[in-house]
Amino acid sequence: MGRGESELENSSPRLSVSATARRKWTLTQEAFDKLLQALDAERERAGNIYQETRSNLIRFFEWRGCPFPEDHADETINRVAKRISEGEEVREPAKYFFGVARLLFLEIQKERARELHALNNPRETEPSSYESDEARLDCLRHCLNGIALDQRDLIIGYYQGEKSNKIRNRQTLADTLQIPINTLRMRALRLREQLEACVENCLNKAA
Repeated sequence: MGRGESELENSSPRLSVSATARRKWTLTQEAFDKLLQALDAERERAGNIYQETRSNLIRFFEWRGCPFPEDHADETINRVAKRISEGEEVREPAKYFFGVARLLFLEIQKERARELHALNNPRETEPSSYESDEARLDCLRHCLNGIALDQRDLIIGYYQGEKSNKIRNRQTLADTLQIPINTLRMRALRLREQLEACVENCLNKAA
């Protein structure tokens, strides 16, 4: 397994059934445009508000000790975008975003509690952690090999590095592809959702 595959796997939370169900809706360009329109009628100002909101959401989850704060921030934005695309009116975006973030945080806490309970009450019939990890990695390799090479390079490159290096890597990747960082983020999110669904399907078939 290459370094990039390992980093992608390490960056992906172990999704429960409920978490997988949450991710079925995918952010489209149309939904993203409606989200920006809800933030401000002027596109550039809306983009600045979006970036500031995402940064604040990342800090919101960081301060609460959540793993993968960027992913949780993107999930929050996805949920808001979904509601706006379905016709819901958002009059105070800042309050609305953080209301959704607080609900997501409660879900994360419940999932943590379930995971802790499962760790404290292991079942003899369940596979070992090592076997589970190996099966997941095998499925991840299978799913990565099932997508186009340029998509594979994009998703692996997107998750390479740590903290500031990861941010620089993503900007370099966006510059190389000659696309805005927001477009890169949307593409990576779509690919990640596609891969997560593929991995879960692969694991279910192997069970």
